[in-house]
Amino acid sequence: MASHLANIFGTEQDRVNCSFYYKMLEKAHPAPFSQTILLPNVYHNPAHDPVCKLTEKELQEGFDAVYEDLYCELSKFGHLLELHVCDNVGDHLIGNVYARFEWETEAQAAVDNLNDRWYAGRPLYAELSPVTDFREACCRQNENGECNRGGFCNFMHLRLASKELVSSLRHGQRLERRLHPQKTEGGGGGWEPSKRRDRSASPPRRGGHSGEDRWTRK
Repeated sequence: MASHLANIFGTEQDRVNCSFYYKMLEKAHPAPFSQTILLPNVYHNPAHDPVCKLTEKELQEGFDAVYEDLYCELSKFGHLLELHVCDNVGDHLIGNVYARFEWETEAQAAVDNLNDRWYAGRPLYAELSPVTDFREACCRQNENGECNRGGFCNFMHLRLASKELVSSLRHGQRLERRLHPQKTEGGGGGWEPSKRRDRSASPPRRGGHSGEDRWTRK
């Protein structure tokens, strides 16, 4: 019994220590302040469409473009520590984007700005999130290729950007912050990188135009 409990600790099967489950219940009462923001229903993976004919390479390139869009925009509000995109299909997690900043003031600035924005033709609805420890929020069984609930799991199944892109974005943010350090404590001010416009913000389509700007104001 002890061995079984140790194996399921922190997973969806753990009815006692499922901390992420309780955090999801807190969604009805948004956090009054937090370093983390939530953008629900932003990313829709084309692979979940039964008629999708895109290759794995095209799907990855399309997601990398979306991830780069999000990272570059969110970095303008402050020091972006983490960016996670859910690949779940359950109602409470589908397309969710979580971003954790260094300072709560930076997260609040992002929420205030993004609630006036559209992305890819859809309005954004940003809010502060109580989730701060993504190691607990992510499905460990999925990371080991063992989750049998697939996209309907109640824990995060993350869609991962290519390692090269993530490394490049993080390096750019570190370099810019080193060259232009903040003048005051408590956050504020961010990195406004020059994006690589050879990427499109969606999987390649016939007749489409690469490098389109998918951010607009409401």
